[in-house]
Amino acid sequence: MFDDFFRKQTVPGKTKIAMLILDGLGGLPPEPDGKTELEAANTPNLDALAGKSALGLSVPLGPGIAVGSGPGHLALFGYDPLECEIGRGPLEALGVDFDLHPNDVAARGNFCTLDENGILTDRRAGRLATEKSKILIENLKKIKIDGVEIFLESVKEHRFAFILRGPDLGSSLTETDPLITGTSPLKLKSLNAGSERTAEIVNQFVMQAQNMLFNNYPANMVLLRGFAKLPIVPTFSEMYKLKAGCIAVNGMYRGVSRLAGMDILKVDGITLADEFTSLEKNWSEYDFFYLHFKKTDTCGENGDFEGKVHAIEEFDGQLPRLLNLNPDVVIVTGDHSSPAILRAHSWHPVPLLIYSKYCRTDAIHTFGERACAKGSLGHLPAKYIIAVALANAGRVAKYGA
Repeated sequence: MFDDFFRKQTVPGKTKIAMLILDGLGGLPPEPDGKTELEAANTPNLDALAGKSALGLSVPLGPGIAVGSGPGHLALFGYDPLECEIGRGPLEALGVDFDLHPNDVAARGNFCTLDENGILTDRRAGRLATEKSKILIENLKKIKIDGVEIFLESVKEHRFAFILRGPDLGSSLTETDPLITGTSPLKLKSLNAGSERTAEIVNQFVMQAQNMLFNNYPANMVLLRGFAKLPIVPTFSEMYKLKAGCIAVNGMYRGVSRLAGMDILKVDGITLADEFTSLEKNWSEYDFFYLHFKKTDTCGENGDFEGKVHAIEEFDGQLPRLLNLNPDVVIVTGDHSSPAILRAHSWHPVPLLIYSKYCRTDAIHTFGERACAKGSLGHLPAKYIIAVALANAGRVAKYGA
């Protein structure tokens, strides 16, 4: 009820909002009395901004729930992830500019490694180089199955988008990715009668792919997950009267932004510095910017505590480039936590900073988990962050007389 009400209260304006997302930002200390990755990082610019901001902890979905990047980002964009449920597949396809049709079924694909006994030893095939992945994808495109078109699109490294197009396809499917090593890939199953034919098609594809990749170590198998069709959701512009631009290198994040109706802005390169250059070039054209930084999550999932610390410090070094543009509102947070000691997404709330000249500052001069836990924003559901940002930007009308 509040969501629909709030969207009616939003008004156009000329203020500029920047949402900076450090993927998997939240962490844990490697020892009980130690510091998290964010707390251990040298972040003079984030700390200075924290002193002029309202702080808190963002809750992506609910207590105890670890989320994927898809629902994590939908929440940050002001959608309810439970109402706007979407599989990873459509996001991957949209992220590489694939023309996804409403009845297509899409999934995220990974090249992976099996040992001689068919046991999964690496879900990412050593993060296979993108160039090698593209060669393998061209070979897999030779697979043909009667009654359906199969599309494969390289995303990055070991990742690819898998799309089926044809009549009477269902998306209620299990996954072949067990999400852990030390076990065999799963056989895909249908969850209802309408998806039985689709399950048969996918299993045929997986079997043929395994035969083609058999001698291609380390990428000798594929995993598929996140089967779904393209949902229809209101656009960011319709909900919040914002002209929004997305600055992201990785396909999935471009995909969720495209789903929300954002323009995907060109980035000449793949580094964080290149992303900030895109921000500077496009600053006059948009009033909302979403900028995504992936490295923090990658290091967290790899168990690389020091790598994540350095990634956060890299981000801190680029932050003045945004502040020099004099944004009206700045949001710094993550879509979820990825503690290096867990090597995975976790349920822990994520550090959150919201700056504007109208925010009620907390006078806390440190940006970290324990500092943010003392902030005035409290444990804020992620889907309400955009509401607070819009209010600080003067884009919410008064309710009532």
